[in-house]
This record gives sequence, C-alpha cells and structure tokens, in this order.
Amino acid sequence: MSNSFGKLFKVSTFGESHGPAIGGVIDGCPPGIALDLEAIQKELDRRKPGQSKIVTQRKEPDAVKFHSGIFEGKTTGASIGFVIENTNQKSHDYSHIAKTYRPSHADYTYDKKYEGNRDYRGGGRTSARETANWVVGGAVAKQVIPNIQINAYTSAIGTISVDTPYQELDFNAIETNIARCPDPVKAEEMIDYVSKIKKQGDTVGGVVTCVVQNVSVGLGEPVFNKLHAALGQAMLSINAVKGFEYGSGFEGAAMRGSDHNDIFNSDGSTKSNHSGGIQGGISNGMDIYFKVAFKPVATLIQKQMTIDSEGNEVEMMGKGRHDPCVVPRAIPIVEAMTAMVLADFVMLNNATKF
Repeated sequence: MSNSFGKLFKVSTFGESHGPAIGGVIDGCPPGIALDLEAIQKELDRRKPGQSKIVTQRKEPDAVKFHSGIFEGKTTGASIGFVIENTNQKSHDYSHIAKTYRPSHADYTYDKKYEGNRDYRGGGRTSARETANWVVGGAVAKQVIPNIQINAYTSAIGTISVDTPYQELDFNAIETNIARCPDPVKAEEMIDYVSKIKKQGDTVGGVVTCVVQNVSVGLGEPVFNKLHAALGQAMLSINAVKGFEYGSGFEGAAMRGSDHNDIFNSDGSTKSNHSGGIQGGISNGMDIYFKVAFKPVATLIQKQMTIDSEGNEVEMMGKGRHDPCVVPRAIPIVEAMTAMVLADFVMLNNATKF
C-alpha cells in the first residue's frame, strides 16, 4: 500500500477513520522556517466535519499535535511528526457492512486485494478522514512557498455553476458562506439545493476550481514529471474525484489552433492563457488554473440492492453521519495537495541550480 506523497517534500501518513488516531511524517521541510501553527490548525478547521448544516455532523476537533522537527517555533530540517486523535467514532453504525459491499465504495476492491483483511468501520484506510493528514502537509508546504498564492473555491454543485471568470471573482468572499463559493447568489442556490438533497437521503457532486498565482517560470520536469501531470495525480488521489482539467481543458478540444494559441507579449507573458500557466509541462509564469470534478458521495440514506461477501444479493441502507456533498470541505484539500506539489517542484528546481 502506498502511503507516501512527494519526492523532496514528502508526506507519509498512517491511520484509519475509526482507529485511535491518524497522523504522518513530513520529510524534506527546509530548516529555519518559523511555522505558524495557528494557520495550520485553521486549515484543518476548514476541512473538519460538523462545521455547517450541509456537511456530515460528525464532531471532530481535528486538533493536530506536533511531536518532532520543530524547535523554538522553527523547523529543524528533521522529520516533522504529527498526530490527530480520533475522538468521535460511532463504529456500530458500520456493523451492517462488515460483510456487505456498499455500492461505488472501495469495500469490494479492498476486500479482494487484501484477502479479506479490511477495516470496515467508516471505510478504514479508504475513508476521506485520511485527507486531514494531507491538509497538515499542505499547510506546512504553503509556508515553504509563502509567495505563491493558492485559492480554491466551489464553482459548481450539481447543475448550479459559477460562470463568472475567476479574474472577476473576489477570493476574499470564498470563506463568507458555507458553500465556499465566491458568488454570493450562486452560493445561496447551492446551499438550498444541498439541503434539499440531504433531506431526501441523497447526495450530489460538484466542481472545485483552483487558481495559483505568483508561480515563477520553470517549475516542472519533462518528460515524465510534468507539472500538470503531477497536479493531476495529486487531485485524482483525493477521495471521490472523477476528473481533472487544466487551462482550456476539454473545451480546448473544440477550438482551432488560431484561437487557442497564447500569443506572447514582449516580457514573455501571454495575451491569453488557454495553456493554464503550463507549457510543455513547465510553468510559464501565468496563472495556473484547473478544475477538479467530485462525484456524489456513495453512501445514501436510502435502500439499495448490493451483494455480500458470499455473492448473495442483499438490501442495505447507509447509516451514520455522511456528507450530502463533499465539495465545500474539499476546498482546503485541493489547496493542500496543490501546495505540496508546488513545494516539491520549487525544492527540485533549487536543487538543480549550481
């Protein structure tokens, strides 16, 4: 099982959703960085469950405790070890799936791959609770690359979408509503829609847009470690993600080259940015922007047919506390994974300069 992410800035994690704790080790963080621990906790607070009426009502403080790699408020260059205790498990809510496979979950595939050795409580290692570890890693990474600005926001939930170009949006408005949408009108529509879906015991998916600014030219390692490929891997590692596109994305496939080409200005910037800030797998100094598609949460509070470990058809219904839509809580996760990718590439760039 692969439990590590990154090359030079590397995060290795452990833990299950209903175990005593989750946590990780950050390797490669440069020494001498005065870490803002409150900022790290704030990122976790953005991700934690129970924060609004449109997310799971599981109450977890998600308080991170650091055990190594920090001395007198600064990083030492040694491994940074951290732990987040699990304090609000209701494992009995999952006893009905001990030998039953939930549709569109990892229950079946994990059971077969690991020969029946599966922690079914809350999904165990497959649970999105693991992403709290990634948020810690990303929050540290943000402080390694403080000049790079990363802003993710909800751009669609279901069929409700923000059509305004990101350049015309106020990123300061993202945290002013529980949908984490910078368009206040669309945000209210999204909140009402998710509330209705939740009452029906159903779920809905959506899209997160991420904009990265102040990236220098030259990040990315062709041929097989392109910047956009690394970002795509990072995003597709997030639970429930079904799609990733950067720059013009799939819309670019319908365009002509004469319309799609980004014409240069004399300073090396471009008049348009269909490339999404990346050309040839290398950052070109323009804004990097991409979209991440999230599927509807697979656990429904509705009856569905499935099979058990013996292959028998059985009826089941989800229990416990689940998100009707993961998108609002995914915002800090998308930012965290982006920060870790960029910190890794910045360090790699610095390491190759003589």
